[in-house]
Amino acid sequence: MARRFAASADRAVVAGVTKVTDRALGPYQTAVVRIGFSFTWLAFLLFEWPNRRELYGPDGPWSWELGSRLVESNHAFTVLLWSDGTLWFETVYALAVLASAALLVGWRTRTMSVLFMIGVLSLQNRSVFMGDGGDNVVHLMAMYLVLTRCGRVWSLDARRRARRPADDPGTDPLGIALWAVLGTALLVATVRGEVGWFGEDGPVPFVGWATVLWSLWLVYGLWWCVRPTRPAGADAGEDGGADAGEDRGAETGRKADVRRLMDILGNVVHNAALLVIMAEVCLIYATAGWYKIQGSRWQDGTAVYYPLNLDYFAPWPALSEVLGSSGPMVMVLSYGTVIVQVAFPFTLFNRRVKNVLLALMILEHASIAVVLGLPFFSLAMIAADAVFLPTVFLVWLGGRAARLGRRLRLRPRSRGAAEREETDGASGPARTLVG
Repeated sequence: MARRFAASADRAVVAGVTKVTDRALGPYQTAVVRIGFSFTWLAFLLFEWPNRRELYGPDGPWSWELGSRLVESNHAFTVLLWSDGTLWFETVYALAVLASAALLVGWRTRTMSVLFMIGVLSLQNRSVFMGDGGDNVVHLMAMYLVLTRCGRVWSLDARRRARRPADDPGTDPLGIALWAVLGTALLVATVRGEVGWFGEDGPVPFVGWATVLWSLWLVYGLWWCVRPTRPAGADAGEDGGADAGEDRGAETGRKADVRRLMDILGNVVHNAALLVIMAEVCLIYATAGWYKIQGSRWQDGTAVYYPLNLDYFAPWPALSEVLGSSGPMVMVLSYGTVIVQVAFPFTLFNRRVKNVLLALMILEHASIAVVLGLPFFSLAMIAADAVFLPTVFLVWLGGRAARLGRRLRLRPRSRGAAEREETDGASGPARTLVG
């Protein structure tokens, strides 16, 4: 019995290690998280475009001097405090918008995730009092997305990989140019002393932003160097193809080994970051629910009544009045919110119950966006909740979206053109039920 138990444990450990290292788990979930948070931040930046200088720029009440003093004390990262010029602020804000849009469509996902993180941290740490709660979630997820392989599906990168021949990855001059430009910019910032190698101003203790950003830059360069190449001997001449083929084969083998090792490490880091995102969402709901339980207004079921009667959170006064004037409705909403938030982390191992509570939480945040006028907070929370959506539903949703996109791209044809096409196709090969 002991030997059978040990053998079963060994098989379970091997299967678990293989699953974690062999592939990046949750590709559709991480893609939805990427799309959700980049869309949320992009929509916020565009919505606040007329007020950008008052919120984060030189015209705001939180001046450049106050921001510098705060950053010196809390060691937060923001590139906006590198200069107090208006041109620098406009450049950073525009780059934040472009990085969000590029990450949304999945163009150069690895690079854009880093630029997206820099844009989020720079703007939020410049004016820490601008936010409604959803900014904290965007702040955290922006750093987690850098560690995920969130462009495997539903991205322009995935589309480019699918269209590229397996034995001809190409030289990618645009990627090389982008890598060189960003390396130059990072070198200038490092020489000027804007980012440090070690200290308290990094994302982790005793590690500065220079160490993190240069490490990412070097890793991305190594990814390109060990990319798949043409098979050995593909370009060999008539005479001396043997020696060249052997050398190229040995080089390709070494590159393949490094590529395989980096792929395993990338999968491990991705899966760990995905686990952290899931734990973060559970922690948000668990703490919110348990803190609500301790409040007297939540205990007597009247807590929802008070925000419904605040003019500041009443974009639709008539709707707020209808909901707030019903005692049973207020009690159901108050108790239901607490029950769903407290119970959700405990239902993750029961798929059906988890999906029901997940739908209720998404509906709750959509209601907050409409009733209380907090759309960006709700979008951020819905994007965080999306990490728990079932893969079957996401695949079905992606298929429906793809069919809808193809249908919109098709132009209506005249009856004569359709008849001519059918006539021309009659002399071609026979069609079967599967095409």
